[in-house]
Amino acid sequence: MKRIATIIAACLIATGVAQAQNDNAATMGDLLRLIEQGQARDSQEARQREQQFAAARNDQQRLLNEARAERTRQENNSQRLEALFAENQQKILDARAALDRRLGALKELFGVLQTVSGDAQGRFSSSLTNIQFPNREQFLVELGSKMASASDLASIEDIERLWYELQREINEQGKVARFTHNISTAEGEQVSAEIVRVGPFNVVFDGGYLTYNSETGNVRELQRQPDQSRYTNSASDMLDASDGLVRFGLDVTRGQILSLLVESPTLQERVNQGGIVGYCIIALGIIGLLVALVRWVALGTDSRKVTAQLKRDTATTDNPLGRVLAAYESNRNADTETIELKLSEAALKEMPGLTKGLLFIKVISVVAPLMGLLGTVTGMINTFQVITLYGAGDPKMMAGGISQALVTTVLGLVVAIPMVLIHTLVSGQSRKIINILHSQSAGIVAAHSEKHG
Repeated sequence: MKRIATIIAACLIATGVAQAQNDNAATMGDLLRLIEQGQARDSQEARQREQQFAAARNDQQRLLNEARAERTRQENNSQRLEALFAENQQKILDARAALDRRLGALKELFGVLQTVSGDAQGRFSSSLTNIQFPNREQFLVELGSKMASASDLASIEDIERLWYELQREINEQGKVARFTHNISTAEGEQVSAEIVRVGPFNVVFDGGYLTYNSETGNVRELQRQPDQSRYTNSASDMLDASDGLVRFGLDVTRGQILSLLVESPTLQERVNQGGIVGYCIIALGIIGLLVALVRWVALGTDSRKVTAQLKRDTATTDNPLGRVLAAYESNRNADTETIELKLSEAALKEMPGLTKGLLFIKVISVVAPLMGLLGTVTGMINTFQVITLYGAGDPKMMAGGISQALVTTVLGLVVAIPMVLIHTLVSGQSRKIINILHSQSAGIVAAHSEKHG
């Protein structure tokens, strides 16, 4: 204990010394006075802390008492609100039961109204009559929301308006209406034009058929009109007519058949599907047709001249028969064998001119289907390559190769069949002239033999 007291005294002395040094104490008496003042100040600060601790303890107790009182009050209020909630819940159930009793059959009526308004909204939005009457959809949406809520009821005016819209839809579907509306052209421009709605089926304007997008409410021109001009002409006739009957291409499927007609490829697109092989077949067919026409004209001219030669007594050298007869005239005095040889020689000279081009036409009639077969094989190879790369899940991926195979086959047959017929006709014309030459030559030889027999 003495050691502890000594240490505390040393600390106090050190503190006093430090304080004295800070206060610039001059003497030991001043130092003692300063130490006494420090002890008094420390005691005063300790008492202030004790007073603060006591005041804080009293405040904590007061706050605790207030929190307990608030908790009691809130518990009482909760019990009161729970009782009030249960009472209100029972009132709501009683009110709903009273509402159901008072509604009676009207509840079924309102259910039917809700169903009909929903169905009408879906039908009106996709109907072509919505182009003329776009504001009725908002009314149907509001009516459906009112029927779905338990607090609102439909009024007599709402029921009459719904009946009116249904009746107007029925009437408009049986009419051909003409009005002005904004349309989107195939180039994407917005223009105001006069259009004609044919019932619920089609919408046309001066340039052809239109299509209606129910989601955006946009009326636009088809990207491509049907290839058959009679459909577009009927659309123009419908737009120009004011009354009476008009022949019109009506799509009763409301656009499905029209979309198929639009998507069906044209003749040029069909030819393009054949690829290089298809172009070669067409070029070969055109060349064969030109050769056949030239030979048909030439043989027809020779045939007329030969027929005219048969009616004349003198030989002319502007036709094959005349040239054969001229060979006889130049060797009239020779013996029969010489005459026969000369006439055979003259007839053989006429053969190349009469049969020229026939072999080429025949070759084309044989080569065209073979080239079509080549295109078929090429198209199937492309199809199998697509199947190898992408599988057989998407038929559209294989459509290109199959189209090439079928189109080239068709082109080959289209070229070969006419070429066979044309070759038969042209070769028949050639054989007719050749038979006349042979028959006339044989007749001349026989007459000369009898004359000099």
